Amino acid sequence: MKGKLLIIDPQNDFCDIPGAALPVVGAAADLVRVSRLVREAGAALSSITVTLDTHPQVAIERVSFWEGASGDPVAPFTQVTESQVRAGLYLPRRRELLSEVITYLHDLEAAGRYRLTVWPVHCVLGTAGHNIHATLAAEIATWEERYQTPSIKVLKGLNPMTEQYSAVRAEVPRADDPATDSNQALLAQVRPADDEILLIAGEAGSHCVRATTLDILESLTPEARGRVLLLTDCMSSVTGFEREMQEFLTQAIDEGVGLATSEEALRRLVGQR
Repeated sequence: MKGKLLIIDPQNDFCDIPGAALPVVGAAADLVRVSRLVREAGAALSSITVTLDTHPQVAIERVSFWEGASGDPVAPFTQVTESQVRAGLYLPRRRELLSEVITYLHDLEAAGRYRLTVWPVHCVLGTAGHNIHATLAAEIATWEERYQTPSIKVLKGLNPMTEQYSAVRAEVPRADDPATDSNQALLAQVRPADDEILLIAGEAGSHCVRATTLDILESLTPEARGRVLLLTDCMSSVTGFEREMQEFLTQAIDEGVGLATSEEALRRLVGQR
């Protein structure tokens, strides 16, 4: 059996390693398991797609954008609402953006998926934290050379005025930026053929894996959803968001998606081990 592998945001800043900006407990071990899957599945993988959280230094979802009413810093993981901004509790450091920010928060909250969370500055393009975990990067490079097939890299999150957990679309797509709305090329790339399975791994299961997967499932037929496998030992939750990850896994099962360890997925791809 052939498989497509989608690895969501396997970047240093999300790994529980020294120097990481937003470490997810368990992420480094998760990605070592993904590395082994790439190495041992080999030719059974028809494609490898990697999404990369990609940001400027200052953006609407990070501490560098916000300040408190007295000009004090806003703590990481603070949730900011439209009503709080209207009351002046939290404000953009660039006050001329206030009206745009209020409109954004209104639209975000109306969508009902998330409230704005203020994150530490992470995955800035060009920094070491943006890079793929070294062990996994080396295995992907080896796979590319061995099978003369490039992996597909997908950047997400470049627009500083909207959040983008999902690699398919931003939380609030912007009319002035088509890249924030419905990445049809990605959907086509990961859609499993009738004789394929789609394996999904990455970080974090509570956020970017969840959002990307749910958007992909919306584009698939019920039959195709049954050919999707979430690799449960290759993703972890942001601390404090474990419930969100469990709710995601339950929802995925309800939609026909399978759960498997990387070892179980390998057995499906290459037979008994």
